[in-house]
Amino acid sequence: MNPLSGVLGEAWKLYRAFAAHLLAIAFVIYIFAAVISAALTGLLGFFGTLLASIVGIIAAFLVQAALVKAVQDIRDGRVDLSFGETVSAATRYVGRVAGASILAGFGIGIGLLLLIVPGLFLLTIWAVIVPAIVIGQSGALESFGYSRSLVRGNGWNVFGTLVLVFLILIAAEIVLGLILAGLPALLRSGISSVVAGTLVAPFLALVVTLIYYRLSEARGGPQPGGPGGGHSYPPA
Repeated sequence: MNPLSGVLGEAWKLYRAFAAHLLAIAFVIYIFAAVISAALTGLLGFFGTLLASIVGIIAAFLVQAALVKAVQDIRDGRVDLSFGETVSAATRYVGRVAGASILAGFGIGIGLLLLIVPGLFLLTIWAVIVPAIVIGQSGALESFGYSRSLVRGNGWNVFGTLVLVFLILIAAEIVLGLILAGLPALLRSGISSVVAGTLVAPFLALVVTLIYYRLSEARGGPQPGGPGGGHSYPPA
């Protein structure tokens, strides 16, 4: 039996119910990342573009840290932590998430550049490193082993789920690119990155966090982190 069956539907239900809360968290972090990326690209050219890509990878994981905390909070069907409380609670994990993000970003990037398949493999087995840190209280290095142990035996299920989510991200960016086609390239890229990231990152965080919980439950592991045992949602 696939433990991830219905995970996208559950993620979508939570997304619709708590969109305002989740989108606000993503937007604030992404707007800062977009400003930094635009400055690097404008000042340093091609090298700045490479640095901006790294900033984008790190920002994506940092957004996940706050959003994973938010998902952990709302799984019982209500928002117990305010925006400020969520971000404040997530700050204690920033160092570990940043460290794991850098390692994962370089590892996956090198794997994709070499033969593509190694990068996809690493992306799959490291899919839940952020929930492992924020919910499972793992260290930065420990989270890689913890994630791999959870994914083991369900790699194709995890990979397929991630592919669907990334296709949603690509589709959103294409649509936004068409809408913003008349703007200067740099401005268009920045706006598209922020808007697409804001809309998709919460859904990605929901999926990744729910994958973490589903795989933990399938292995009979502990469900740490307080709220999160229920599945009752308010009307969308």
